[in-house]
Amino acid sequence: MKVAIVILNWNGKKFLETFLPSVLANNAAFAEVIVADNDSSDDSVSFVQNNYPSIRIIQNAVNGGFAKGYNDALKYVSAEYFVLLNSDIEVTPHWLESIVALMDADHNIAACQPKIKDYNNKHLFEYAGAAGGFIDKFGYPFCRGRILNSIEEDKNQYNDLREVFWATGACLFIRATCFFEVKGFDEDLFAHMEEIDLCWRLKNRGYKIMYCPSSTIYHVGGGTLKKTSPHKTFLNFRNNLIVLCKNHPPRYFFAKLFTRMVMDGIAGCKFLAAGQFGHFIAVIKAHFSFYASLGATLKKRKALKGEIKEYTTTAVYLHSIVADFYLRGKKTFTEIDLKDRFM
Repeated sequence: MKVAIVILNWNGKKFLETFLPSVLANNAAFAEVIVADNDSSDDSVSFVQNNYPSIRIIQNAVNGGFAKGYNDALKYVSAEYFVLLNSDIEVTPHWLESIVALMDADHNIAACQPKIKDYNNKHLFEYAGAAGGFIDKFGYPFCRGRILNSIEEDKNQYNDLREVFWATGACLFIRATCFFEVKGFDEDLFAHMEEIDLCWRLKNRGYKIMYCPSSTIYHVGGGTLKKTSPHKTFLNFRNNLIVLCKNHPPRYFFAKLFTRMVMDGIAGCKFLAAGQFGHFIAVIKAHFSFYASLGATLKKRKALKGEIKEYTTTAVYLHSIVADFYLRGKKTFTEIDLKDRFM
């Protein structure tokens, strides 16, 4: 099969009920739909078996999160392209064809994402991916269409095909050979930012990551872990430090890591001032978890060094997105998208 659409599920029967019909209705003849179940305790598996007997089910032995869940399941999938699709996504007609054609035409494209919009507010971009992901010089991720917590309305301002730094894990098209070449996701991350780490490793090997606006999907978001959850804050802060530590080039590495720790401390104080004590504690826990894993992370960094073709600079923002947002009032990507601001 050319394409395998693999939906990772954990206790998501309500999403499968709602969104599987759109995936099947808008499927292509060259694509197979697979549900990879992460040891659900609800009746997700029996629901699929009883209502969609043509859908193949892969049952993982444990819930190892997004990273291990996909790593375990994709060992049993044979296809040229994997489409890693969240269970809370509504797809649209021909969402597959344009991206597959794009990747067929350029074998240096390792991964790609569609335009991602909000299922509940369909005129808006969606937080997790929007119109393609970037990072700033300190490793903070952001998107075209979403900078920090500011989300834009889609007015066709990002309808250009463009190379990006990372493609969202909510709907990630990835060449199977590339996925296995970099040994898949880092399972120590469990969930959140594992796709940024994966894309960074691919870019350091010389591959391209793309955004394709002619494909559109709608994402609910926060289906497994709510945006307001302190645990989500913990994973985002810890994993962002790990990803930066693993993949950043040697130049200015320690200076930037120290600066990041200071900036994270300021973010923690901001949570505290706003009365968000749970998120304040989550930032502290994230840092202690990062320190505890630092030895293992540095070993990964050393191992990756021998695999790097050239440290990537493409789609890296040369300034601080945090400073632009809070100090300079720049809330949209178009306000910062200048020739002298990106590498």
